[in-house]
Amino acid sequence: MLRHSSATGLALVTLPPWMKVAIIGGGAIGGVWASQLARAGNDVTVVDVSSAVLGRVSGPGLLVETPEGPQPALPLRATCRPEEAGQMDAVWFFIKAQHTASAAQLARPLVAAGTAVVTQQNGWGNADVLLEVYPAPQLVVGVTYHSATVVGPGHVKHTGRGQSYIGPYVDGGDLAGAERVGRMMNEAGLETTVTAEVKTEIWKKLILNCATLPTSALTRLAAGDVGQPGALLELVDAIAAEAVQVAQALGYDVDMDERRERIHAILANGGRGKASMLQDVEGSRKTEIEVVNDAVVRAAERLGIVTPLNRAMVALVGGLERSYL
Repeated sequence: MLRHSSATGLALVTLPPWMKVAIIGGGAIGGVWASQLARAGNDVTVVDVSSAVLGRVSGPGLLVETPEGPQPALPLRATCRPEEAGQMDAVWFFIKAQHTASAAQLARPLVAAGTAVVTQQNGWGNADVLLEVYPAPQLVVGVTYHSATVVGPGHVKHTGRGQSYIGPYVDGGDLAGAERVGRMMNEAGLETTVTAEVKTEIWKKLILNCATLPTSALTRLAAGDVGQPGALLELVDAIAAEAVQVAQALGYDVDMDERRERIHAILANGGRGKASMLQDVEGSRKTEIEVVNDAVVRAAERLGIVTPLNRAMVALVGGLERSYL
């Protein structure tokens, strides 16, 4: 069932029995989305630049281990040449922020006038990059609280289920495009709320990421360990408080007590799960610190707010990257 936060009730949207969908980035969450949407009957194409990913997905098939157990491998169309796939009903971007600009150009052959261009990437600013290539009314933005890790090329472990939120990029924009995408996601078992206040939800997730991603990356601790009571968890709370102050100054309805409780609950239930930024550090890869803590720092500077802890996270993670890049 499609839900949204407007007062109009359920959206009545007529969809074809299947939709043509492209997933840009066959990594962790991209792999989960590709699998779920395809198993719901949609025509899914995975676009990636890794020959190993393409070979696995189009050959033996995409393999997703779910909390309930491994699913049968699912062969899907996979390509590094989007022009071969044709135009889509929806295109999802699930690549690292530093690759969004190049991926947006690569995906242009997939996007027609009626295509929904969707980003549920981490951080703040990916939609602004997509806006340089695609019209604002076609952009659907949001976040997800699903978690996943890459086991190997075309092999993903879906470590946790959670709520997703999407809405129009344009403030006060038409919800129809987001409702179409939301119905597709809900029918695929990806519980989704469509809301006009989606940017508030993005900032809520950004606050979580600011507090937990760099602390995990710098300590190399799993989520459950970061969430243990003590000085580290107090630091997590203090980083989150800075980001909440910025979000509130920007006009977003965010409550610190709610964020603290949610962050503590997510960490407590995280077990041995590894934050995406920790996975990047362990793989000696560039992190997304620029669209996470640095996005908060930049917004704070414009508002005249001091955020020393978020600024420290940017400096420390940047220094860590310099040690191996």
